[in-house]
Amino acid sequence: MDPRAGKSYSLSELVGHFGGELVGDGSVRVHQVAPLGSAEPGQLAFLTSQRYERQLASTRAAALIVGPEARDKSALPRIVCANPYAYFAKVSALINPRIRRDAGIDSRAAVDPGATVATSAFVGPWTVIEAGAVIGENSEVHAGCYVGRDASIGRDSVLNPGVTVYHRCVIGERAIVHSGAVIGADGFGMAMEGGKWLKIPQIGRVVVGNDVEIGASTTIDRGAMGDTVIEDGVKMDNQIQIGHNCRIGAHTAIAGCVGIAGSTLIGKHCRLGGSAMISGHLEIGDNVEISGGTLVSKSLPVAGTYTAVFPLSAHEDWLKNASLLRHLREMRDRIRELEEQLRGVQNK
Repeated sequence: MDPRAGKSYSLSELVGHFGGELVGDGSVRVHQVAPLGSAEPGQLAFLTSQRYERQLASTRAAALIVGPEARDKSALPRIVCANPYAYFAKVSALINPRIRRDAGIDSRAAVDPGATVATSAFVGPWTVIEAGAVIGENSEVHAGCYVGRDASIGRDSVLNPGVTVYHRCVIGERAIVHSGAVIGADGFGMAMEGGKWLKIPQIGRVVVGNDVEIGASTTIDRGAMGDTVIEDGVKMDNQIQIGHNCRIGAHTAIAGCVGIAGSTLIGKHCRLGGSAMISGHLEIGDNVEISGGTLVSKSLPVAGTYTAVFPLSAHEDWLKNASLLRHLREMRDRIRELEEQLRGVQNK
C-alpha cells in the first residue's frame, strides 16, 4: 500500500460523501488517487481531457472518475460526475487529510509575553512571535517563522517553515502560507528631490482573507497609507510579487512568477497565467483571464481572455518579423497616403 495513503474508501462511500453516479461495483476500495498513466491497483484515477482517453485501455487503476461524455468508455468501476477534476480534489483531500501537529509552544521558540497564542495552536522551534501578535485556534506556525508586532493569524491557518509576517498584518482563517513567503514588507514608494530618492514610509498593512493560499517565496507589500488586500479564496502560486495598495478579488487564481505593480485592482474570479506582468494603477474586471507571459499596460474592465505574447517562431523568422514591426508606423503612413491617392483617382 502507498505509504502516504490513509484510510481506504469504497466507491459507494465516496458517492455517499460527494454524490455522482456510481457505475459498476461499488464495493471496490481505493486508498489513494493517481494519474491514469501511473495508477496502481487500489488507486483511483480520473479523466478530464479527451487527449488522455487512450490511457483508459492500459491503466491499472482500480476505479475511475469520469465526466458524462466518458461514462461508457471503460469497463472499470467508475464515478460519473460533471467535474471530474474537482471531484478528484475532494477525494484526495478526504484520503490525504492535513497532518496536524500537537498543540504547544516549542521550548526553542521566542514568544513575547505580550503575544496571544491559542492553547490549541502549535509554534515550532526558532520561531519569533512579537508583542501584541495573535495566533488563532488550531493554527500552526512552523520552524523559523517570524510574526511581527500586533500581527494576527486566524484560526486553522498554517505558516510553513520560514514565513515572515510583518507588524500589524492580518492573515485570515484556514490560510496556507508556504515557505519563504514575505507578507508586509515595505512597498516600493519613493519621491525624487534634488536628484535623490526619498523613501516614503509605508504605514498600511497587508490584510489577507479566509481560505487563501500563498505560494513559496511570494511577496506581498504592505500599503503605503491604506491596506493591500487579498480577498477570500485567492490562490497564489510560487514567486509572485504583489505591489503596495493592490486589491486581489475573491477566488482569483495567480500562477507562478506573476508581477502586479502597486495600486492595481484585480477583480473576482480572475485567472492570471504564469509570468504575466500587470502595470500599476490599473483596474482588471471580474472574470478576466490573462494568458501566461502577457504584459498588461492598460485597464481591462470587460470579462474575457486577453493575450499579448509574440508567437513563438524559429530565431531567423523572429528576426525578420521583428524587423517588420520596427517599420509598422512608416508602413501605416504609406498605406494612408496610398488610400488618399486611390480616393483621388476614384473621384476623378
